[in-house]
Order: sequence, then structure tokens, then C-alpha cells
Amino acid sequence: RNEWPFGAITRLRSGSTIAFADEVEQLRPQVRCDVWMSLERVWRCDVYRAGDGVHRAWLERREKFATRLQKFLRRFNRKHNDILRLEKSLLADRGAGRVIVNSQLVKNEIVDLYRYPADKIDIVRNGVPLEQFRFDSEVRTKARPWLQLDSGDIAVLFAGSGWERKGLLFAIDATEKCRDRRVRLLVAGRGDQRKYKSARAQFLGELVDLRRVYAAADIFILPTIYDPFSNACLEALACGLPVITTRANGFSEIIEDSVHGSLVDLANDVDGLRAALELWSDDARRSAARSTIIDRASRFDISKNVERTLAILFQSAARAAST
Repeated sequence: RNEWPFGAITRLRSGSTIAFADEVEQLRPQVRCDVWMSLERVWRCDVYRAGDGVHRAWLERREKFATRLQKFLRRFNRKHNDILRLEKSLLADRGAGRVIVNSQLVKNEIVDLYRYPADKIDIVRNGVPLEQFRFDSEVRTKARPWLQLDSGDIAVLFAGSGWERKGLLFAIDATEKCRDRRVRLLVAGRGDQRKYKSARAQFLGELVDLRRVYAAADIFILPTIYDPFSNACLEALACGLPVITTRANGFSEIIEDSVHGSLVDLANDVDGLRAALELWSDDARRSAARSTIIDRASRFDISKNVERTLAILFQSAARAAST
């Protein structure tokens, strides 16, 4: 099958995180390559891209929002413990020769929690294909009736799965507190809707292509408890939407508060989120900020991410060849 023209694909059938890492380790003697790069937690590799952030940091942040029972049960969660074992192997035990992160947030966490050398961590920001994610007034005109939005409605988009971590409950609470009843929350993604019922929320389900929804929306909100760098936020920014998120999102490092959106310190700062929604509910403010918002997103085309990542891989290969 010509699904990947650059070499053979080996599919692993492992049923757990540790089993996957073990199987990768068993494959190592059979595979000849210049660099071992992993996008997942394994026992060791030359370059590890920590795209999911730091699991230990996520668990610590999550504790602040958990009940006593949840905190107790999580101590015995095998999946969490397995991930922590692999993370320790890569970072504390130096199983990773070099680490790529997408935000200063994640770099700081790796250094602080695992004492991994800062000079072996490269920050490579996420990128999006800017030719696909852009403001298009014609698409917007067609998309709003599709979502049953009236001309005066203020559509606030929340996109993503993992609703607990990404703060959907806080987004709903903030929307319901808005004095302007035209503010409506659009929720795109997979999750248990029964836990998040609201007359102001419209659940769209899991969508393969969000571009029409970005076009129809007026504001993007993601009050996440933890996110290394939200791609959805960057896509929304590229489409000209002001983004409301938390400083626990690595994406927050690339925008200015009240210029490209709004930032709150904590996901459960519902009053802060409500104030941000009301600030950006002003159509004139959004229109005036759109070009500035799009200009900021223009710095993060996916091609720059690929170019920088390849440079790191070539450097790692050269170091390996010289030893």
C-alpha cells in the first residue's frame, strides 16, 4: 500500500501505554535510522516532542478542581501512573536526548519538575496552514444561517474534546452570566452533554472541519485548566476571532490581553470570563481588532514549525554521527 512513500510503516497493537513503549523498545535493534523521534512518551529516544505537555503538571493543576474522592481515586489510576513512569524515564532519567516543546509554560514545567537541562529544550510554537484558516466574509454569511444564528446573535465558540480539562463548565457559567441575552455558546467536540446542559449552549457534535464554524463565530473561548498550546485557539485567531483563554494555556504567550483577546489567570474565574465576553461582544471593537488579530496569527504558519523541527532533527543526527 502506497500510504506512506518514505518507508515502511510498522503498526503496533499494544493495549496500554507501557506496552506500547515496551514494543517500541523491542523494535529499536531492527530499525536503522539517524534519529529516533517520538511524539509519545516512550522509555527513551533522541528527540521527544512533548506536544501533550507535562502529565505531572496537568495532574497537579487538576487537583485544585477535584473533589476529595476524585483525588483519592486518582492515586490508584494505572494509566496516570504508567504515563508518569514514562515521563520520568524521558525527563528525570534523561532518556530523551533533546526535547521539543510548544510553549515556555511547558519548558518551565520540565525544568522545574524534572530538573531536565534547559539548554536541551527547544521551543517550537505550533503552526496552522494559514491558507486554510482565514477570515472570509462570504463563508460567514452562508455559515450563520446553517447554525441558526440571527444577525444580532453573538456566537461564542468553544471547540475541543476533553471538556473537563478545557473548562466547558466555566464557559457555560460565564455565558449564562452575560447580561446580553443574544450571547450564545456553540460547542464543537465530543463529550457527555448531559453534564453540561444550558439553554444558552448549542452542541454541534464532533466536526471534521471547523472552518465554517470559525467563520460563523464572533468570539472564541477556551477556559482551559491546562493546555500546552491550543491549536484550536490559533486556528480561531487566524480566522480573525478574539480568543478568551487562561494563562494555563501556552497559547496565551503569543497574544496580548485586550488586544488579541482576553486572558484570565484561572479557569474558574467565571466573573473574569464574563467580563471578557461582554468586552468582546461589542461589534465595533471586534471589527477594529480583526486586522491586528489576523496579523498576530500570520507569524505562526505551519511551514515555520516544520522548518524548525527539521533543523533540530538534523542537528541531533549530526551529533549522533560524531559520537
